[in-house]
Amino acid sequence: MASTPGNIRHRGSKKPEKHANGLVQSATDDLQAIVEQTEATQALRSEWDFKLALGIITGIALVLRFYGITHPDQVVFDEVHFGKFASYYLQRTYFFDVHPPFGKLLFAFMGWLVGYDGRFLFENIGDSYVVNQVPYLAYRSLPAIFGTLTVSTVFCIMWESGYSLPACIVAAALVCFDNAHIGQTRLILLDATLVFAMALSVLCYIRFYKLRHAPFGRKWWKWLLLTGVSMSCVISTKYVGVFTFFSIGSCVIIDLWDLMNINRRQGALSLNTFGKHFAARVVGLILVPFFFYLFWFQVHFAVLTRSGPGDEFMTPEFQESLSDNLMAQRALDVHYHDMITIRHKETKVYLHSHTENYPLRYDDGRVSSQGQQVTGYPHNDTNNEWEVLPFRPFAENDKFGHQVFAGDLVRFRHTGTDRILLSHDVASPYFPTNQEFTAVDIDTANTKRFNDTVFELRVEFAKAKAPFRTLSSHFKLIHNPTKVAMWTHTRPLPAWAFGQAEINGNKNVLQSSNVWLAEDVPSIPAGSPRRNKEQKKVKNLPFLRKYVELQRLMFHHNNALTSSHPYATHPVQWPFLLRGVSFWTNNETRSQIYFLGNPIGWWVASSILAVFAGIIMADQLSLRRGVDALDERTRKRLYNSTGFFFITWAAHYLPFYLMGRQLFLHHYLPAHLASSLVAGSLIEFIFFAEPNTEEFNKNTTEGKGKKRVTEGERVTAGTRLSNQNLVSIWLASGVFTTLLAFGWYFFSPLTYGQPGLDVAGIKARKWLTYDLHFAK
Repeated sequence: MASTPGNIRHRGSKKPEKHANGLVQSATDDLQAIVEQTEATQALRSEWDFKLALGIITGIALVLRFYGITHPDQVVFDEVHFGKFASYYLQRTYFFDVHPPFGKLLFAFMGWLVGYDGRFLFENIGDSYVVNQVPYLAYRSLPAIFGTLTVSTVFCIMWESGYSLPACIVAAALVCFDNAHIGQTRLILLDATLVFAMALSVLCYIRFYKLRHAPFGRKWWKWLLLTGVSMSCVISTKYVGVFTFFSIGSCVIIDLWDLMNINRRQGALSLNTFGKHFAARVVGLILVPFFFYLFWFQVHFAVLTRSGPGDEFMTPEFQESLSDNLMAQRALDVHYHDMITIRHKETKVYLHSHTENYPLRYDDGRVSSQGQQVTGYPHNDTNNEWEVLPFRPFAENDKFGHQVFAGDLVRFRHTGTDRILLSHDVASPYFPTNQEFTAVDIDTANTKRFNDTVFELRVEFAKAKAPFRTLSSHFKLIHNPTKVAMWTHTRPLPAWAFGQAEINGNKNVLQSSNVWLAEDVPSIPAGSPRRNKEQKKVKNLPFLRKYVELQRLMFHHNNALTSSHPYATHPVQWPFLLRGVSFWTNNETRSQIYFLGNPIGWWVASSILAVFAGIIMADQLSLRRGVDALDERTRKRLYNSTGFFFITWAAHYLPFYLMGRQLFLHHYLPAHLASSLVAGSLIEFIFFAEPNTEEFNKNTTEGKGKKRVTEGERVTAGTRLSNQNLVSIWLASGVFTTLLAFGWYFFSPLTYGQPGLDVAGIKARKWLTYDLHFAK
């Protein structure tokens, strides 16, 4: 019994302790629920803040791009090209262009939607849309919509990347208030489609990357495939879209390299699982974009079924697949002893000769053969006629009626001077490495120089012994003894050759510019039965054959765009906006459209690129010296997210330094968009970068054995710092956005083409080397 009270006390003492613990646990659970509810409420409120800001900046972008879009009601700058191509699509008339078809098909689709028949061909800058009844507002609305969506996409890229609302606004405002982006998205040009698809590719890849811890799910596949489709749209608009593949592809390679790591934090992947990751990316980011790219060419060929201005770029087989093709209707079989005219496919000059000889010495001191000149002449003339002679003469009573075939060895007699075409190992006037072409008398040609007068008709894409025909047989004339190809170029000869084109023997036989064609047979009279042609059926050429031929020509002509242009610029001039491009002028109203970015935005964005590079360099140097100044989360954001944007900028900018073709300021627009993303993310880094926690503890210890700052005190200090920085970043972003709006407004008369400015107003805007009109 003595123990009973004690026992009772023991039991009694336990019950209140258990009850107290239950109260504490209950209070903790309630507090946790309150905290979670508060966080959910704050997150919901924050999400609505982002959505509201997205709606506002999208609305502003829409107004800026559609304001005064009907002015001018005339053809502006490169609208002469892309408006014309849309008309050709609507007329189903074949044309040739160096850009893939996707962006041009979209313009044609807009014309089809409003019922336009494509009768206006956008021949000259300044032609009236109103007089010619062109639905140009529908055409211009398409890039304006894409330009608006580009601003929204930039905002979403920053939002999806986890940046604060001020950072999202700054990045989007750099594009929203940029005069160059606005100018390119108000006209019938391809760059709005290109830049929007590029931005969409970045957004889709970020959404895909965020699902890396839940691979092979439905959403994972969706965003992977959408990334591939978006990238395909970029390269299907312009070939510079390949830079988007470089930027995203580099990040994919880095990601795969991390997945290969057996010591990765999330756990090692088996080789089988890694193989699935690799295969999925190959399918989503290579195969799907490629087949989508092919699809637009299939649409291109399916629409363009009629003969048109692009025929002459294509092979005869391709031309025969088009209806109403003049080549197929007028092509004649060539016989021996026919007199033909031979024209160079690329420069359009005729093979020509006359009685004058080459000079004894050229300007560089080299000696010529002083033989009869053989030149290229741009006009049809009797001195362009050449008789086709057989390698071995036929019997005199069986001289005519023998057809010429591909691969035959032939000779040519110039009918105007009765001389035989010849090439020999003598340097040509302009090219010491190339052979001279000349003509010699018949006696010499048939005795001493016979071998030098023999040529092979190497017909392109022809089967052995296929009939040699005018127009349709594109051939290389190969000198049989020395194996050089007859060639010409655009640089005219001096006055001693009347400024005509040089003809020489090119040792590079495979060069595509060696191709010629027989244009006509003047010796066949108009009423001859040989000129009576039966109506031919349109041939069906396989898609891949047409695609490969067109691709080869597109790459060739794209690389050949090396001629000078008054407004061409070098990439080094782009980041700081040293010069623009004149798009359109009106002398009566003294108004003009001058393609120019917002200098404030471009200068700041370009400067921040250098700041980012400096921060990375300083951080790496600090780490080498054992100083870890950044929080791990901040460093990851800086390297992974901002680094991705920086790589995107570099991939869309630096390759232009390797190009030899014409380049213009608008080529920098995708890189400018990427620099805007870097600017927005770096602004947040500047205001919200957290110090390393260990360094924080180390710096707040007051001597050996002293107690460090508690976690609660550290959190309180961090919250106080963040609140201060939040006010600062909102203030900085507000001031910067206001400056951007001022820059847009100040240069808006040059972007919108209205109102016209007086001399003082023009001079006030002549910053750097902006060559504006009406400055006097």
